[in-house]
Amino acid sequence: MSSRIEKLLLKQVGRASADWSMIEPGDKVMACLSGGKDSYAMTWLLRLIQRKAPFDFDLVVVNLDQGHPGFPAHVLQDWLTEHGFAHRLLSQDTHSIVTAKIPEGKTFCSLCSRLRRGILYNAAVEMGVTKIALGHHRDDITETLLLNMLFAGQLKSMPPILRSDDGRNTVIRPLAYCQERDVAAYAEQMAFPIIPCDLCGSQEHLQRKRVKRLIAELAEENGAIPGNLFAAVQNVRPTHLMDPKLRAAMGVDIENCPSKADIEEALAAIG
Repeated sequence: MSSRIEKLLLKQVGRASADWSMIEPGDKVMACLSGGKDSYAMTWLLRLIQRKAPFDFDLVVVNLDQGHPGFPAHVLQDWLTEHGFAHRLLSQDTHSIVTAKIPEGKTFCSLCSRLRRGILYNAAVEMGVTKIALGHHRDDITETLLLNMLFAGQLKSMPPILRSDDGRNTVIRPLAYCQERDVAAYAEQMAFPIIPCDLCGSQEHLQRKRVKRLIAELAEENGAIPGNLFAAVQNVRPTHLMDPKLRAAMGVDIENCPSKADIEEALAAIG
């Protein structure tokens, strides 16, 4: 029997998929399983969706062993085999590249994720995959929004569905509507065999952790803040931003906007 938390997450995954046409008839979906709580939950929920969906799609689980010392690949192999998932385990030593190129004390995540993404994208093409499913949830989306604004000077986040720059792959995020606390509770309930990331997890001062703490602190003062941040990525007002390309793409006629002189003249007349 499904638990309350499982029903909630299934509903949210199903709604996200329907809203964004994430999974369609005949798709071959590659669930990227890292060994963390989010990817385990996503993988399990996708199989439940597969069984309930009114159309057929294939699901294959892929893990990439990046050569981290002591990585227990057998844990994933045993779990996937036990539960009958079609799967493929890849192995490529990116750990040596990351540790060689990134100075001690600096964040490994950016380079590590780029290398991992490239390997998985190539594997997806080779396997005839139509959708690559990643385990990012709602909190990841809002944290990424603030990370890009504060540290990269960009107003962007993680969309529920994204076509890669080279056009070869389509990435989906089935957990886009799911809160991390619910995913964590579900992972604990299901007793997924979590494998911590010793490479990134050992760096306690990552920018993402700082942003996560910031949001948590603000939420203590105003519980609506996390929801408002998530709403913000769905409620964009191009006319109130300063990107000329965005304004042009959205049909905002900059030429007809009042000039600074016009505004000053109008204010003087009012005064």
